[in-house]
Amino acid sequence: MSSERLRIAGATVATTADRGGRIAAVFIAFGWHFAVNVPGIATGWTDYRVPWAAAAGWVLFTFVGVLAGARLFYGFAVPVFPLLAVLLIVDVLVIAITPDAIFFHSANWAWGTIGWFALLLLYDRGIGPLVMVLAANAALGLVGVLAATPDGNGAINLSRFVMYIYGTGVLPIALVAAMDVLRATAATAAASESARAALESERLGAAHAQRERQERLGIVSEAAGALLHDLASGRADPADLDVQRSCALAAARLRRLIAESDDVPDPLLHELRACVDVAERQGVPVDLISVGDLPELDVAIRRRLAEPLAATLATARDWARVTVVAQPDEVVVSLTTPATAGPAKEAHSWAMNGVVDYWYERDEELLWAQTRWRAA
Repeated sequence: MSSERLRIAGATVATTADRGGRIAAVFIAFGWHFAVNVPGIATGWTDYRVPWAAAAGWVLFTFVGVLAGARLFYGFAVPVFPLLAVLLIVDVLVIAITPDAIFFHSANWAWGTIGWFALLLLYDRGIGPLVMVLAANAALGLVGVLAATPDGNGAINLSRFVMYIYGTGVLPIALVAAMDVLRATAATAAASESARAALESERLGAAHAQRERQERLGIVSEAAGALLHDLASGRADPADLDVQRSCALAAARLRRLIAESDDVPDPLLHELRACVDVAERQGVPVDLISVGDLPELDVAIRRRLAEPLAATLATARDWARVTVVAQPDEVVVSLTTPATAGPAKEAHSWAMNGVVDYWYERDEELLWAQTRWRAA
């Protein structure tokens, strides 16, 4: 897994945890607004100084909540601080129209609800702004309590006020704090999992590299071992033209296999240049032409693209031309050289992360070979 995919996976975990907190905040705010405030307004309707004002305030709270929800889930830009001002104005209005006798009743609904709707507007701004809104709400409520307290009941009403403010303020703060902790925990867990996946990826990469080295060693042994044994035992004559061609082919394969492990910007061109170098050492001038930017190809695909042409190039005489044409989803490598002994036509196809095709044609004058990779 790449570092970019790990980063995206970690961000997805944190985003999922954060979305759960947003859903909980909206559910609590509107659940409270409908399940507690509506019955409170209904029971206090005949007692309000201005009943319609309580209903209008409830509608304004609902409107602000809908805008805040659109901001939370869809990223809509809303005027946060003007909407907070609307909530505080409604808070003052409801306190003002609520009679003293039912001041601590659910009919005085706004100062117990404002914290949740402020939370919707300030969800991603930390605890500080929310505490400031709750403090303003407490100050407004204290003024209302003092104004509604008859002589002799001051201590009782102040105690009820403290309990009321504590009960309605601590829960929104606790949710914000819990979501901050949850987001941090999710991010930490995602980072740990990303680190673990990166280590596992490195381990698998090292194991893959080891297998590749062993595979190349086997191919090298196959390519050169038998030929060297025949030369050493005298069964192969270095002056024999066929033996020389076999040596050139083995040398080309060895050079290409060595080039596979080099860390270079364009591995395929680098491996082809290694094959070209073998031909040029035999006195064959080779033109290597590349058109387009090569996409990233794994070793197996590069091997299928280069190996057949390397074998043909190793037996080239007089001159040769190698052309590489690259596109994001296709790479074509072709070889043209004067004809030598070999079949008139040949074709193969391999399926490996796409399709690699090989064509070979020869007439009396020219030999043409081509390999082509097409993305799946």
